[in-house]
Amino acid sequence: MNLKRETFLDRILIRRALAHWHRAARLADRMRLGLLRAVRDDAMQLRREIDRVLHVADARLTLPLIGTDAIRRPMGTDWAWRPELWHGPVVPAGHSGLLSRAMLGSEATVFHDCPVSELTARQIRNRRETDLAPYGLRMDVFRFDGSFLSLVLDLPPDAVQGLRLNHLIRLDCKVEVERPLEIFARLNVRHGPNTEQVVRELPLGQDDVWVDFDLAYTKINEKRVEKAWIDLIFEGPEMNQIVIRDLTLSRRPRAEL
Repeated sequence: MNLKRETFLDRILIRRALAHWHRAARLADRMRLGLLRAVRDDAMQLRREIDRVLHVADARLTLPLIGTDAIRRPMGTDWAWRPELWHGPVVPAGHSGLLSRAMLGSEATVFHDCPVSELTARQIRNRRETDLAPYGLRMDVFRFDGSFLSLVLDLPPDAVQGLRLNHLIRLDCKVEVERPLEIFARLNVRHGPNTEQVVRELPLGQDDVWVDFDLAYTKINEKRVEKAWIDLIFEGPEMNQIVIRDLTLSRRPRAEL
């Protein structure tokens, strides 16, 4: 549908609608329950449509622009990638009472073993001048009675095409936390029936956080590499808010000695 600039009549209708909902809000605490139920249903339908417009409008009008591919690439980089969760909008944008194996978009999955989930996750729009990624991820953890919480990112097929033992895989991210906690990053590379793992602790407490995974210390069979994924493991996340403003991965051959 091609929307045109609103007319004088449109503005009158909008003002009448605003006046209607202003009056409904003022009288809601005195309405008959049957009428209040009908008004609430109308309000919820209207809110869904307004939220959709605001979500898309905020995404398109806020910098950095959606789809930007500005990634810090170390010298010699032959592959770089920003996951969908930080690159463009995902649907749904948020979850409350987050269940284990819940997916955030098509590439990220949350795992935990809490009997009762008091976790929320939401994609947020970055707005700071220093942000390169259009979106970030905010996780709120309240009571946590499980033993682990992790975010798994599936790497695309081109991440392992031509992967060699002389490659370094680098993870760059921007992380904000309310309270100190430990975050570990684990690179998993499946080759044939085996999976090789390399673990690094993220050095939090600085603006730009990065770690290198050196494949030279693994036993990967270069001819049988099938896929790779990253686990972000959060140790002691209870009563904390974790915001990952950006996350990128890159690959480069290590310097010859």
